[in-house]
Amino acid sequence: MRLLMVLLAILALPVQAREITDSAGRVVEIPDEVNTVFAAGPPASILVYIMKPEALTGWPRALRPEERDYIAAPYRDIPETGRLTGRGGEANLERVLEIQPDLIIDFGSVRDTYVDLANRVQDQTGIPYILIDGRFENTPEALRLLGDALGVPERGEELAADVEATFARIDAILDDVPEEYRPRVYLARGPEGLETGMKGSINTEIIERAGGRNVADDGGATRGLVQASMEQVIVANPDTIVTWDPIFYDKVFADPLWQGIDAVRDGRVYLSPTAPFGWIDRPPSLNRMMGLIWMAGLLYPDAWQGDLREDTRAFYKLYYHVDLSDEKLERLLEWAEGRPPM
Repeated sequence: MRLLMVLLAILALPVQAREITDSAGRVVEIPDEVNTVFAAGPPASILVYIMKPEALTGWPRALRPEERDYIAAPYRDIPETGRLTGRGGEANLERVLEIQPDLIIDFGSVRDTYVDLANRVQDQTGIPYILIDGRFENTPEALRLLGDALGVPERGEELAADVEATFARIDAILDDVPEEYRPRVYLARGPEGLETGMKGSINTEIIERAGGRNVADDGGATRGLVQASMEQVIVANPDTIVTWDPIFYDKVFADPLWQGIDAVRDGRVYLSPTAPFGWIDRPPSLNRMMGLIWMAGLLYPDAWQGDLREDTRAFYKLYYHVDLSDEKLERLLEWAEGRPPM
């Protein structure tokens, strides 16, 4: 009964509307002014925060203490809302209706499963729900679509142009590097470093986009995350390893099983920053653009000619709305440049 009363109250409010076509080809009627957005999952919350932070009604998961310094102060304490999509989709429709957002946004897959969910939630709540394609190559288009939907097209264009410039800069480097001469990279996930993403998976997308050859490659037969054996890693013998797990990073240089691998012997193991969001994935949203810049500098330092500190400051200012102090920057990049722990 309470849910019905809230829904009827919302539907009774007069709203000036316009139509927008989302990434799934759905024509959705949205308010002329979108001031509040419910993010269906973590990737969408990052996208909305980057584009128009004041519109974000809450984080699907409350920020952890180590993440808070890297989010603009007004948005560190907005409530935890839960999520509508993915594992642990614990936000129920009553919670969505209590928040009464102008719009629900999901960023990621636009497969039929997500289309069906969007249609069902929209029908049950009366709140418009748009899907935005989260494929990495679609990032500029996603930014322009969201900027238009949220009434900030200039911001959408600014960010889209920045992404396109980064993509073009990397493409110019890769044009001069044949596939067989590109660095061989292994993504080490988990405390043992033996979970990895196969070539073509969303988890390794930025490694491959930056010009790394993912050594976890079976010709496309397997996608997504897999459990590798130590023998497989030894045979693959990557020259570069990236990880976001500090437990693995702290022990890999002293572990005799890993010491014979080129990347470990040559000190080319790098720990990805994870604040406020992971640079590799976790979650797969716009946070990966910083990871792409980082990876390009790791794999092609001479051609990239970047300054990681200045690039990081600029990214966090433009995308995350924060000015990094020297102390916060150093804490973030402590091991990202490949300085083995003492």
